Amino acid sequence: MAYDYDLFVIGAGSGGVRASRIAATHGARVGICEDYRVGGTCVIRGCVPKKLLVYGSKFAHEFEDAAGYGWTVPAPTHAWPTLRDNVNAEVDRLNAVYLRLLDGAGVKLHMGRGRLMDRHTIQVGEQTVTAEKILIATGGHPVIPSIPGCELAISSNEAFHLTELPKRIAIVGAGYIAVEFAGIFNGLGSHVDLVLRRDRVLRGFDEECRTAVHEALKESGIKMRTEIEIGRIVKKGDNGPYEIHTPLGGMFETDLVMYATGRAPNTKGIGLEKAGVQLDKAGAIAVDEWSKTTAGNIWAVGDVTDRINLTPVAIMEGHCFADTEFGNKPRKPDHRSVPSAVFCQPEMANVGLTEEEARRTLGDLRIFTAAFRPMKHTLSGRQQRTFMKLIVEAATDKVVGAHMVGDDAAELIQGLAVAIKAGATKAHFDTTVGIHPTAGEEFVTMRTARADTAPTRAAAE
Repeated sequence: MAYDYDLFVIGAGSGGVRASRIAATHGARVGICEDYRVGGTCVIRGCVPKKLLVYGSKFAHEFEDAAGYGWTVPAPTHAWPTLRDNVNAEVDRLNAVYLRLLDGAGVKLHMGRGRLMDRHTIQVGEQTVTAEKILIATGGHPVIPSIPGCELAISSNEAFHLTELPKRIAIVGAGYIAVEFAGIFNGLGSHVDLVLRRDRVLRGFDEECRTAVHEALKESGIKMRTEIEIGRIVKKGDNGPYEIHTPLGGMFETDLVMYATGRAPNTKGIGLEKAGVQLDKAGAIAVDEWSKTTAGNIWAVGDVTDRINLTPVAIMEGHCFADTEFGNKPRKPDHRSVPSAVFCQPEMANVGLTEEEARRTLGDLRIFTAAFRPMKHTLSGRQQRTFMKLIVEAATDKVVGAHMVGDDAAELIQGLAVAIKAGATKAHFDTTVGIHPTAGEEFVTMRTARADTAPTRAAAE
């Protein structure tokens, strides 16, 4: 059978765009569809605009810190519409860049929601196209729990387009989106309540780093409402505040409620059942190590597969798929030692195993830590501290995890990720000359392992 395309991609986010472009450079006839804007969550309503908001919010702290260095700064004021509109203009620019990239690669863009009709047929709006191979890259979406008044809350999607900055905002959640927006709104001058079900933020990250971030958020003036469930949200009058009620009778007021309690894969309404594409127990598209689904000619990458939900991972998966299927260069995506960052204030970044993961999977460990006040703040007077951690497998001397909470953590960990991916040992770190004076030199000057009484896997067995 002659198909319209060798490959058709449903979803023009980072993973889908990369896969389509690479497949096209390998000579494939490629089509792609998107029902909103090209660029996906990261570019349109995620990491790019969010990082710009983080930059904007940090100026408040810079103005405060300047006094210790002799600067006299008049009381600053902030215009939210200016920041919002400038951020959205940058999103528009990037959207145009993505459109040019597709066009330059010869990929045909179909605007509209793609839906599988069978294993080789896709309906996009009123149009129907066929393809030999199909890639699903539809990403994910924020989820707001179904509680009374949930329709009054916003998600991170709407946070980029607020008409005005709220004087008070309650952010519900403890993951990276919640803590990043807590820092953004706090820096821009809003009173922030961070509402979380557990005792600390950022479950799943290294425990010591979690604690460091939690305490820093509290010190910054964010109200940490821990171990609280939200029962209902009530609006008082047309222009009045929101009341947040807990099941145990507690209540507090705010001017805006934002939920950041999780995301779900975009699998509904795209015809997966018609093509024999099955979901896993968590509701994501089930794939093998080659990103292939249960339908032999259909693959899936990115957040819709819920493996590691990071933009560079989706790009890696998409690139590997295209090279394997169209470039005669078979390779699997490598999900080991993927670095990541949380752009809270201060930043947290990591690569490799957490201490808790290492204890469950390895033998004896050596743990190295450093905690200090950054040089900048010896004059600024800010009480912010930096925390660093290296996890070393004792038997091999390999550094299996690196973690940091502090300014520029993401930039530093990106470099260390190369070393850890290459199998660097603690001896390699120890013989590397530091750049002085920097925070980064601490990673190569940690000489004394922490006294350790925690059990390893071997001891537990």
